[in-house]
Amino acid sequence: MRKRISAAAGLAALALTATACAGGGTSTPKADAAAGAKSSSGGSGTELAVPTGPVTITFEEAMTIGTLKPAMDKLVSDFQAKYPNITVKLQGEPDYATMYTKEKAEVQAGNAPTIGQAYESWASYFQSSGVLSPVSELAGTDTPAAMTTFYKGIQEDMKLPDGKTWMWPFNKSVLILFYNADLMAKDGQSEPKTWDDYASVMKAVSKDGVTGSTIDPGSATAAAFGTQWFEILAKANGATLYDKDGTPHLNDPNVVKALQYMKDLKDANALATGKNYPGETALGAQKGMFDISSAAGYGFENKTVGGKFKLAITALPSGPAGAANELTGTNIVVFKSASADQKAAAWAFLKFITSPEEQAGWAATSGYLPVTAQALDQPALKDFIAKNPYETAAVSELDTAFALPGYSWIFKCQGYEATAIQEALENGKQPSDALNTAQGACAAAKAQG
Repeated sequence: MRKRISAAAGLAALALTATACAGGGTSTPKADAAAGAKSSSGGSGTELAVPTGPVTITFEEAMTIGTLKPAMDKLVSDFQAKYPNITVKLQGEPDYATMYTKEKAEVQAGNAPTIGQAYESWASYFQSSGVLSPVSELAGTDTPAAMTTFYKGIQEDMKLPDGKTWMWPFNKSVLILFYNADLMAKDGQSEPKTWDDYASVMKAVSKDGVTGSTIDPGSATAAAFGTQWFEILAKANGATLYDKDGTPHLNDPNVVKALQYMKDLKDANALATGKNYPGETALGAQKGMFDISSAAGYGFENKTVGGKFKLAITALPSGPAGAANELTGTNIVVFKSASADQKAAAWAFLKFITSPEEQAGWAATSGYLPVTAQALDQPALKDFIAKNPYETAAVSELDTAFALPGYSWIFKCQGYEATAIQEALENGKQPSDALNTAQGACAAAKAQG
């Protein structure tokens, strides 16, 4: 079984919690460089300057498989070529669950890395423990100039529920629709523009050994892309899954409608469930028409298809309330225990890796999306888009894509969503009953904190 960095890996790690630069910022004047490098006060109005002496920063990360490793290595190599006095020491882990366990253990041992990848809920956990530095401590402001060039959805995702910016974007993506273009044409169907269209096409092509799509909802401890699709459907219906304070609305009528939509497809034999990227497997075996997955998974999808048919990619259909999509992937946090020079070096690194030039190379190599539209004008990404036009559809979603509120227990609630989906699709439970159970469990998790 191949290893992949996925939403499910991150969600599994969250069970542990329950138990236990585009545009560039304003430069600090050279005359103030020494003072800037030493400053560690939050939001002082003084941006940390690049340290002039040798400094080493550590980065806890999980970009260690497939094309992710060379993409990460290039980011570091490019940065160190520009700043030879700064050494970036990668602390690579095989998956998100291992990485999060390692981050927590290092923090508890008083040996935290300088920076680390983190989901929103992980950042919430660390922030509530008082071990993170906010971006304002690094940039002198909560909204540095670089941030204003990021896609709107990315900007919102950098904040925690207190409204402050605690994270910097890194490997971000959205869900897109992969499909068998040859089968679509053979059956005389058109690319779906709405979720009603999607249901019609799914039912029409589900014959002769083909099922419209196969999804993996995940489990109570590790929700997967099937659960994110459910959340997107609910949003496209106009539902509010969670308030800003994390209050759940999992039995809202428009949320129930989303699960009923999925159940109707399952009852019509147009939707199946499975494990370990079953939609990709079925699509590649020409047993499925569609797969809803991360844009960052394009390389895996293409390899599975293996040239047997034309693999087409498009943005997700829209619902009654319009188009909706959900951000996937992690951000980067800076740990408070780092020295002033390490924080200054870390800030230089964060700005550098989100510059248009580096984002273009990162996106073209890793499969993740650029966090700034300025990267689209760079030659490396222009060439990539010419060969991979799906990128245009994917990045178009970054302005409106949502992320769930960054509370440490939210992904536990996603596990309850996954269980509700399984109960409805696999065990015949009524969607309203399944989601009432999920709502009660999630409300209890929120109350426990």
